[in-house]
Amino acid sequence: MNKAELTSALAMRTKMSKADASRTIEALFDDKGIIAVELKKGAKVQITGFGNFEARKRAARMGRNPKTGGVIQIKASIAPAFRAGKQLKMAVNKKA
Repeated sequence: MNKAELTSALAMRTKMSKADASRTIEALFDDKGIIAVELKKGAKVQITGFGNFEARKRAARMGRNPKTGGVIQIKASIAPAFRAGKQLKMAVNKKA
């Protein structure tokens, strides 16, 4: 499912317009959306029953350039991470 399909599904399920559904999704998930802003501040975003979003620190490390095979230094970074909640895991694993 892509962003357009998610927008359509949200609009149908909630009976809101596609424009409102699109703005809702953008407010949550875009690069300046609520989740990204909170993660940038170092906060966790916990959605009960769905899961947790957090920013995880990745240490600097040595890597290889796949083209040349040369050793390169990969800088430390912060990466977004998602951990599914219990209810989401149960819903995904439920037999139909």
